[in-house]
Amino acid sequence: MSTERVPLRHSLVTRLLVTSVSIALVAISATAWLAATTTTRAISHELGGAAADQKAVYEALVGYAATHRDWSGAATLVRSRAALIGRRITLTTDDKRIILDSQAGPDLQNVRPAAVVDPLDVDIGLTGGAEHIDERAAGPYVVPSEDRYVMNETAKNALRCLRRAGYGAVIDVAPTGRPRVLLTTVGRRAEGARIVPSPEGCTFELDTLVSAAEKKALQELSELTAGCLGLGGSAGQLRIAPTFRAYLGPRSVVRTKTELFKPAVPAQLTPARPEDVAQECVDAGRRAQLRPYVAPRALLFVTAPGEARTTLSLSGVGVGRIVAVAGSVLLATIAATVLVGRRLVRPLRKVADAAAMQVPAPVSTRDEIGRLARALNESAQRREQADEQRRTMVNDVAHELRTPLGNIRTWLEAAQDDLAPTDAQLLALLHEEALQLQHIIDDLGDLAAADAGTLRINSEPTAVRDVLTHVADSHRGAAHAAGVRMDLDITGDPVVLADQVRLRQVIGNLVANAVRYTPAGGSITIGANGTTITVRDSGTGITAEDLPKIFDRFWRADESRSRATGGSGLGLAIARQLTEAHGGVIEVESEEGHGTLCTIRLPECPDQHEEG
Repeated sequence: MSTERVPLRHSLVTRLLVTSVSIALVAISATAWLAATTTTRAISHELGGAAADQKAVYEALVGYAATHRDWSGAATLVRSRAALIGRRITLTTDDKRIILDSQAGPDLQNVRPAAVVDPLDVDIGLTGGAEHIDERAAGPYVVPSEDRYVMNETAKNALRCLRRAGYGAVIDVAPTGRPRVLLTTVGRRAEGARIVPSPEGCTFELDTLVSAAEKKALQELSELTAGCLGLGGSAGQLRIAPTFRAYLGPRSVVRTKTELFKPAVPAQLTPARPEDVAQECVDAGRRAQLRPYVAPRALLFVTAPGEARTTLSLSGVGVGRIVAVAGSVLLATIAATVLVGRRLVRPLRKVADAAAMQVPAPVSTRDEIGRLARALNESAQRREQADEQRRTMVNDVAHELRTPLGNIRTWLEAAQDDLAPTDAQLLALLHEEALQLQHIIDDLGDLAAADAGTLRINSEPTAVRDVLTHVADSHRGAAHAAGVRMDLDITGDPVVLADQVRLRQVIGNLVANAVRYTPAGGSITIGANGTTITVRDSGTGITAEDLPKIFDRFWRADESRSRATGGSGLGLAIARQLTEAHGGVIEVESEEGHGTLCTIRLPECPDQHEEG
């Protein structure tokens, strides 16, 4: 039976754990979803669209901060907005010191602000825009009115260019006073074989016109950006367009008539300065320039009048939804548990049915249930093999006993009928058959005792040389009669812990087999080296197919051999049992036509080990 542990990924415990965790996750997710949706609805109901109100308040305050240097004139704006939405509006510094408050109320130290009002770091999550610097923060970039005429005319020319190209566009005025052309529809990119101008081509001249006031501010911004980018010697080539995009190129050419200048065609930034990094540096420089022109950063709090936090209460509908979802989760949990339980029990039922009908159990999984099915199948297979071996052994024992008993009966009946003389030869034949019966019965007794664990082994320090010499002398006559040479090859004087009589029996069985299967002219060598004893012959050998069967009881390599030529078939089985009873092992190596090597390894004698 396999003793391998079930891999963790296939374990039944893992499946149960995954199922439990999955059900728990579903329940937690459903509960979290229910809590989130219920809370969201309660907050929306309680606040009555406070998010939209906060956005409107935030945009108004950011607009004020972008066009004023402080908050001193914002009190009226704050009170009017608070009255409009019915909320308390409070502006504080970062350390929660109040700047403006629409009305008195609880302390806000432990309350989270609704937003941070800073026109130089706009919360695009509230505004929905894409620029972090509010365009209303013009600062030093305001275009004087006397310089706007040329820009307006250039904007009109750009508008006509775009309309000729099929684009829809309008002229808009930025908070700095600079005109700009905004596309309203996308035009055609090609008209027949003639390529029409791109929007950038039409608006290029307008984007490069710079007033004297802007020029000074942009030059300062270029220096700040170059320092941020670490351009060093290339700082003089850095140019910032009025659209606040950075380019590298030669120095600009000043148009003195209108105090406007037009830079050279912008080139790409160096690869070491990606455009997104350059834009971050440009924005950082703009913040440094604009900070004196805008109101200080402030924390915005929009709370209920007279309260610092919102109190939520669940309505009857909300409670009903909680009960409904909780019931659904409970039903889903029960259904999942039943389904998983049936899935787990189904293979167990199949295994139980297979065991009741004594048929192989189906192995459909690789978990503990599959392991149980395999174990039952292996147990049934071993039981069948044991039954088959028992039946075969009974047949073999009957066959082995029938032959000598039949011979004895035949000779006795012949003597009774005066068909055979009652002389010494008859007695010798009967004696030989009786000895054979006794030999078989003794062998069977030894095997039965070994199987029952009652085989007695009187282990004591035993000289291996004496045992091997005695075995060789007792079998030398049979070897000489078969024309086989027998040699001893013993290294030193090894001593093992063994039962001398049983050890002689083991080696004697091996030598008897060697004599039986070695043809005339062959040789047998009985050797010993330490606790290892070998019996090597130059006989016919054993085939690879038969080698695993040599220790089976009543097995003979040649089924046609008789008891006289093939033995009883119990010698090697007894040899293995006796060797294992000594705590040793026996191994056989053989190749057909090249002889056989039997090796016995026994425990070392403690006395000899200590002396060594």
